[in-house]
Amino acid sequence: MSYDKIIKNGTVILENEAIKTDVAIKDGMIAAIGSNLGVASEYIDAIGLIVAPGMVDGHVHITDPGGPRSEWEGYETATKAAAKGGVTTCVEMPLNQVPATIDRETLHIKYEAGRGRLTVDVASLGGLVPHNIDRLDELAEEGVVGYKCFVSTCGNPDPTSGDFCNVNNYQLYEGMTELARLGKILLMHAENAEICDGLGKKAVAEGRLTAKDYIASRPVFTEVEAVRRAIYLAKETGCKLHLCHLSSPEAIEEVTKARNEGQDVTCESCGHYFALDDNQFEEIGTKAKCSPPIRDKDNQDRMWAKLLNGEIDFITSDHSPCTPDLKEGGIFDAWGGISSLQNSVDIMFDEGVQKRGMALTQFAKLMASNPADLFGLEHKGRIAIGKDADIVMIKPDSSYVLTADDLEYRNKFSAYEGRNIGAQVAKTLLRGQVIYDLDIGVVNPFQGDFVTV
Repeated sequence: MSYDKIIKNGTVILENEAIKTDVAIKDGMIAAIGSNLGVASEYIDAIGLIVAPGMVDGHVHITDPGGPRSEWEGYETATKAAAKGGVTTCVEMPLNQVPATIDRETLHIKYEAGRGRLTVDVASLGGLVPHNIDRLDELAEEGVVGYKCFVSTCGNPDPTSGDFCNVNNYQLYEGMTELARLGKILLMHAENAEICDGLGKKAVAEGRLTAKDYIASRPVFTEVEAVRRAIYLAKETGCKLHLCHLSSPEAIEEVTKARNEGQDVTCESCGHYFALDDNQFEEIGTKAKCSPPIRDKDNQDRMWAKLLNGEIDFITSDHSPCTPDLKEGGIFDAWGGISSLQNSVDIMFDEGVQKRGMALTQFAKLMASNPADLFGLEHKGRIAIGKDADIVMIKPDSSYVLTADDLEYRNKFSAYEGRNIGAQVAKTLLRGQVIYDLDIGVVNPFQGDFVTV
């Protein structure tokens, strides 16, 4: 049989093993795996490289169209950064764009903004906000892969603003009840709004304005309390629940306990909680501000233990970019988001596989297979016959120092600037087409599509 491409000589991460083998691609899909596969129009030599499924980044913010935030991040720059970072599918959040994605009309506005400008595939989430519970079914009919809500303070509560807004307990209960009826998953940002807001205002009033003061204003118990509340309401309503960007082992223990009791609940964490600690946050400054916050080294070590023993379902970037001016000023005033889409694969491979001995099969599950499964992306997340040929080739033991010039973002800054990263993305393929090459850069852009379920 003749194929379009054969990737040869690499160490290929399959479902249950990582072996030296070849991968054949035809019509954008993986057609065969093994030795002596036959002939192809093109051969890619992956000797010395790890051949992994392209990352499915389950938590990405793209503010396009953005209204007053139109300069934060666009589809063109974000998806090029994804390609350079080995991400082949982004699951896009329903905020921070204006209008927020909360019904059929606003979802189609997003589709129009991205048409012809995607270098990787994008799957969309709908929002759960106080004023759209009667329209959640519209988004389900349009094929969103899930819904997102906040119980921490966010956005503008005025429905005419077009912005996102957090829900109160009753709205969360009502939304969960409706999503259980629709059979859809709810993703939640879990921090206690009133306590975090109150502690933050108190810190500012008392002149406690350092990075560590910011961390202290969002203590672990505020995350744990919100996680417990969400799990209990999800149990009462029958809603499938996913907890976003958990930052503490104590919060993850609540998920593990509920899962062991038979509840359908999952969780993610982010690369920055494993790559940065509070001392580095203090040194980097506002570029490393996020919520929940970067915590101390002991917390990080215990997070690694949770990750390695399988209690965290997958890793995301929570790419939440903004313009440089919004990172100026004091730590409490600065925008709380890290630009990180381009550096999940290389940093987590370096920190997890190379430094801590994570199995390659676990790496692939955390970065690709598990999020693909959670969001129902049946053709994504694995190197297996019949799946989309979405592949990232990783060059191990290949250090480089990240600079602002390396970044594809619209606003070229990141908390990882100046970091020595011990691995590199060598090549990224989307449905068999090379979209990034280490020696050339982003190539064949705009091959991506919106993915629905």
